[in-house]
Amino acid sequence: MTEYTETFESSGPIQLLAVAFPGSHFTGAILPALDRLKAGGIVRVIDAVMIRKDAEGRTLVATSSDLEWQEATAFGAYLGSLTGFAMEGPEGMETGAIAGAAELADGHVFDDDDVFRLTQALGPNMTAAFILIQHTWASEFLGAVAGADGVELLNEWIRPEAVLTLDAYLERHPS
Repeated sequence: MTEYTETFESSGPIQLLAVAFPGSHFTGAILPALDRLKAGGIVRVIDAVMIRKDAEGRTLVATSSDLEWQEATAFGAYLGSLTGFAMEGPEGMETGAIAGAAELADGHVFDDDDVFRLTQALGPNMTAAFILIQHTWASEFLGAVAGADGVELLNEWIRPEAVLTLDAYLERHPS
């Protein structure tokens, strides 16, 4: 592994967040809230795509990423090496790394096929955003766990309203 992929790997978990709105009900609070999280080093946007489909089915697509070109290609190489390893073992890592770097050279994980499928799935007069977020806030804690030879056994997000029903949830999903 390269120095960058080790840094990227240990810099926090990655989450795919999808949100949808009827029409275009974005308020002036959404982007500033995300900007505050980014400025505070809490999250980093690896990739984002926003799709707006009007009542007639016309679409508007906007994309964004916090990754610089070098970071995007290094992240692509990291993901590609993991894919290569999964498919062909250690021999596939280098080929996978090259393919992954090339795939993310445009700076985006979401490609034209993803955008097309999402656009087709989105109903008329709807807006949706798909954001791949890296939770940088967790890197120090996870690093401390790894430094103590600990391993993460479970990492699942629980919605606040589900906390009171956690016992019932755990009964349905035993470890």
